[in-house]
Amino acid sequence: MKLRGKVALVTGAGSGIGGATALRVAAEGAAVLCLDLRAAEVTAAAIESEGGAAVAIAMDVRDAAAWAGAVATAEERFGTVDLLANVAGVVSEGPDTAVGQTEEEWDRIVAINLRGSWLGMRAVLPAMLRKGSGRIVNIASEAALIGMPGLAAYTATKGAIAALTRQAAIEYVREGVTINAVAPGYIRTPIQDGIDPALLERQAAELPTGTMGRPEDIAATIAHLFSDDASYITGQVVAVDGGWCIA
Repeated sequence: MKLRGKVALVTGAGSGIGGATALRVAAEGAAVLCLDLRAAEVTAAAIESEGGAAVAIAMDVRDAAAWAGAVATAEERFGTVDLLANVAGVVSEGPDTAVGQTEEEWDRIVAINLRGSWLGMRAVLPAMLRKGSGRIVNIASEAALIGMPGLAAYTATKGAIAALTRQAAIEYVREGVTINAVAPGYIRTPIQDGIDPALLERQAAELPTGTMGRPEDIAATIAHLFSDDASYITGQVVAVDGGWCIA
């Protein structure tokens, strides 16, 4: 129960890494606002069924007004905001190369992945700065650190998130706020539902571990970075990738 008494906002909480994160930080004692366009209420209900405190909010992370409303709800229901996990993200629905990507799809991915993370940080930081403490964890990607074919817009946004994380961390560390990022490797989430399972198996077999990771692996890392055990960690991009970065 390392997060007892804390209040967390988790985006993408309806499924995948976001859902696992919401469940994990709730299990660690935090009250959780589950934020997602769909299925946030399913995760919130699961938390409440285990005796935790949760609120589901259907929202688009690109909407600044929705972010303001989520923070207001957190303060009204629980008194404060302590933690933010910016998990929501998308990949391209079509070809994603520097030449093949469309302007519309590029803008959509940037708006959700990068703008959404920035808006979340901007929304919660005033409350954190007022009380002199807070934890923010953004989701980057191992793909942004080493590059992957066919993910131009996605890797660009995730690389920018890593840079934004470092910049914000140095800006607010003296104010008691730590800001880190997690860079997942191959994690089995709904975002991969349209990918050939045989291809995923071949890719996983090439990893040092020989297996894909689970959303719970990322959630555990986020929960640690939220805790007092990680109070001396800030501005880092933590790879959780089964050794991919050293292979």
